[in-house]
Amino acid sequence: MKSFNVYEMEFRGEASAPPDISLIRFSEEYYPQYEQIYNECFYEMRKALDVKPYDFYNDISQLKEKAEHIYLLFDGNTIIGSVGCFGTVIDDFIVNSAYQGRGYGRKLLLWAINHIRSYTEKPITLTVAQWNSRAVQLYESTGFVIIKIRTIT
Repeated sequence: MKSFNVYEMEFRGEASAPPDISLIRFSEEYYPQYEQIYNECFYEMRKALDVKPYDFYNDISQLKEKAEHIYLLFDGNTIIGSVGCFGTVIDDFIVNSAYQGRGYGRKLLLWAINHIRSYTEKPITLTVAQWNSRAVQLYESTGFVIIKIRTIT
C-alpha cells in the first residue's frame, strides 16, 4: 500500500430542505448489485493507492454489522446510489457510474445530512481520501470542511 492522505471532514453548512428522493434500507436481495457498484466505485482509487483487495466486497457477511444503516436509491430495479448513516458518520457513499454527473451524489448527501439531523444535532462527519478530488469538491460545496488530515501508511 502506498502512503496517502485522508481528510476528516465535518458538516458546518446550513441544513437545507430534504431532496425529493426516497431511499430504502438495504436488504440481502440487493447485495449482488450493491457489491458490483460499490467495488466499481472504489476500484480505481484502491488500485491507484495500492489498497488491497482492490474489490473490497466479496461476501454479504462483510455487511453484517453495517447493513441496517445503509440506504439505497433506485431507478426501477437499478441501484442509483447508496449512503450509510452510522450515528453521526456518513460512510459507504457511492453513486453508480451510469448515474454520475447528474446530481444524485448531492441529493444522496443531503438526504443523509437530513436523516442524521432527524435524530441528533451532534456534528456530522465523514472521511475521504485526498485522491478522490470529485468527492472532496462535492463535500466542500455542501458545507463540509476539513478538520483533520491523516496520512495512511
